[in-house]
Amino acid sequence: MQRLLRSYYVTMLCALCATGTLEAAPELPQSMPKEALEEDSVKVSLVTFYPGSEPHNIWGHSEIRVQQGPVDLYFNYGVFDFQAPAFMWRFMLGETDYICQPVPRFYATMGMEERRMVEQELNLPQDRAIAVRDFLWNNAQPENRTYRYKFLSDNCSTRPRDIIEMAAGEGLQYPAMTDTAVTYRDILAHYCRNYAWEHFGIDLVLGWNIDTILDQRATMFIPMLLMDAVAEATITTDSVTMPLVKSTTVPIDKSTEGNVRPPTPWYLSPMTVALLVLALTLLVTGRDMKRRDVSKWFDTLLFTTGGLAGCILFFLIFFSTHEATSPNINIAWLNPLLLLLAVLPWFKKTRNAARWLHALNALVVALLMLAWPWQPQVGNIAFFPLMTALVMRSLTNVWLLGKPTRGPTRA
Repeated sequence: MQRLLRSYYVTMLCALCATGTLEAAPELPQSMPKEALEEDSVKVSLVTFYPGSEPHNIWGHSEIRVQQGPVDLYFNYGVFDFQAPAFMWRFMLGETDYICQPVPRFYATMGMEERRMVEQELNLPQDRAIAVRDFLWNNAQPENRTYRYKFLSDNCSTRPRDIIEMAAGEGLQYPAMTDTAVTYRDILAHYCRNYAWEHFGIDLVLGWNIDTILDQRATMFIPMLLMDAVAEATITTDSVTMPLVKSTTVPIDKSTEGNVRPPTPWYLSPMTVALLVLALTLLVTGRDMKRRDVSKWFDTLLFTTGGLAGCILFFLIFFSTHEATSPNINIAWLNPLLLLLAVLPWFKKTRNAARWLHALNALVVALLMLAWPWQPQVGNIAFFPLMTALVMRSLTNVWLLGKPTRGPTRA
């Protein structure tokens, strides 16, 4: 259960593009410094940090840089206040508030020394660059800087995308997509390719809404995909079409793969753990059949773990406002009712009820496994040994709970 809980929290934390906390944010004056306004050149750049090695930054990070005279600020939409009241509870509910924080270059690159950093200066007319400057300056004021963070649709990458589109107007043209059949899950799986448990957690808690085909804008929730789209985009102004990116620099020239950890060893992967659970289930079930008695201690452990994981899914589906956690087909095989199957067989008066519930559980999970290729949600391969173990133990309980044992009844 600790592993499943860890997977959930890691999965959600992986979604955070945060690079700092509210306490580090300097206060921004309500108006631009006079000496900056005297300058007639405003530069606006999209800044992209490639993935890091920690769970909270494996997706990369985006910021917008504004330069004018002595003003040189990086506007960061990935900052949250971990000390805010009831932060973790609101995080579980999907009610996490982030802020727009402007920071000087020193703070923008702090902790990023091992991550590739790319700056794309945008080819914006001065009136539009000034509009971006004024918008960001106003948006970073204390009364305006807070927004409700959404994992897929409103984060540190989609906010810069929206601002660039606002500045470029209808003249902005993105390049054609090379892959027209990509989904959120495909993209998330790519960036989790070295992190088997994070991948498992995503497949567990995110439902079939992330398996729909995306248009190009939707893919830009990932900073590197926003960067790639901007690199090939064009802008048309006064009937003149030109590249959206005026120049590209790489202030931190590290790997184009990002600073990622090595792949999870096969012997520590979810699939290995799931196969071990299935192998142990086979051994215990064979022993039970020989002695015609149910190993209730094993079922208590197995179904309690599944039931507690089911409680997390139930909460995310029916109470949380997190994106894409509902609907989720995994609730059919991991749900709170499994807790009853961990308890009822221990008492003689409830064993008949336990047999019926076990029969229902075996039927539902077996049908789900058979029908999986035709339902809309993609599953993790490690789910199937676990589902097989649940079906096997439920059928064992159906068969043996109603039969007399050989010798003294043992737990």
